[in-house]
Amino acid sequence: MNEIRGTTPRPDGIPLAWAAVPGQGPTVVFLGGFRSDMEGAKALHLRDACAAWGRAFLRLDYSGHGISGGAFEEGSIGAWTKDAARVIEARAPGPLVLVGSSMGGWIALLLARRLGRERVRGLVGLAAAPDFTAALIEPRLTEAHRETLRREGVLRQPSEYGEPIPITRHLLEEGARHLLLPGPIPYKGPVRLLQGMADPDVPWSHALRIVEALPGPDVELTLIKDGDHRLSRPQDLALLVRVVEALPA
Repeated sequence: MNEIRGTTPRPDGIPLAWAAVPGQGPTVVFLGGFRSDMEGAKALHLRDACAAWGRAFLRLDYSGHGISGGAFEEGSIGAWTKDAARVIEARAPGPLVLVGSSMGGWIALLLARRLGRERVRGLVGLAAAPDFTAALIEPRLTEAHRETLRREGVLRQPSEYGEPIPITRHLLEEGARHLLLPGPIPYKGPVRLLQGMADPDVPWSHALRIVEALPGPDVELTLIKDGDHRLSRPQDLALLVRVVEALPA
């Protein structure tokens, strides 16, 4: 496999890491989740599939994620969306299929809104979490949590995926500028949503809200009854590959 790795600098000098497989378009772009990186199972499995098809593929790390520069706690939805857009413009200036996992689903929808149907030929969301700051984090905050955010600017939440997750006041406040629900979301291209019904982080009802917010006719939601948030089991990865391959080019 001929995979190329490199970095694209932001205007402030922070390097954004990426890895690309040359091939035919539209380029499949994988957008990872909150505190995830481009070395996860979904990104690598989709890369291998695209390489086998001869399809162009791009994965990347937002600032503060993976091997990109910058501090995670200084990041925000707007900044990470700009990071993704900067790498995409540098490495994949043509037609795209955006594949977003969790927070990456929010970023994919924001990019689709910005770039439009002619550029974004299709979008796949896995446990897509648009508006997660307002819809999924803030309702769970206790008054003690809110006081910690006011006083310290950051709240460290336990996570079953590893170290405690820092939730910053800046993340919540800046995220409010990018809310998409209840819609409408001005993107009418084909959208495929994969959602686990056993997901402890993003309830499957959230996926229904996304479907309702999308005005285009070609929107499909696949519910996986025993699927978790990561959707990284062999059967989940196989489904992802089938869905991406079946999207109209």
